[in-house]
Formats: sequence, C-alpha cells, structure tokens
Amino acid sequence: MSLVVLKFSSEDCGTCHRMSHYDEKVSEELGCSFVSVMLQDTETYRRYRRVLMAQYPNKDGMGWPTYLVVTDPEGEFAIHGELKGGMPKGDFRTRLQALLPDL
Repeated sequence: MSLVVLKFSSEDCGTCHRMSHYDEKVSEELGCSFVSVMLQDTETYRRYRRVLMAQYPNKDGMGWPTYLVVTDPEGEFAIHGELKGGMPKGDFRTRLQALLPDL
C-alpha cells in the first residue's frame, strides 16, 4: 500500500510557504509520496479536488495548509488521516507518523 500526502495550499499563504521548507522531505523520509496542490494550479487542483471534497464538501473547517494522507488519490482513493494548519517540523513529523499504519 502506497501512501500519498496531498498538501492543499495557496500561493498567498505564508504558513503554507514556511512549511514547504520541510513538509515534502519529512513525508518522503516517512515513506510517503508527496503532492503539492496549490489552489492556483488549476490542472493539479482539478485532479485532486474530489479527494478534498470528500473530506470537506463545502470547505468548512479546512486549515491552511491541509494535508490529507491517502491511498490511490487518482483512483478509488481512501483517506487515512489529515493534518491542518501550521506547525514546527518536529510536530509535523510526529503527527504525520501517528497517521501512518504500521506497514
């Protein structure tokens, strides 16, 4: 089972930008693929929008950024967990690791 971390963010979000210095690296160190989905990147956003809408049908309660841990994001996806908002690198690693099944 291959896990993918989808990061939903915006170009004008300062917190999203700060976390981009380590979120992809930490995700990959923990064995996940990583996809950055900027709301301004229409093509990528369209590709993963249905995953986001499954978790947030009207976008209420989303954080900036929002990370969804999923399998098969381009097919019959399943959402295994989420992280919302900004946090230091160590907290991000700990909280992401807690969402990952023991494979």
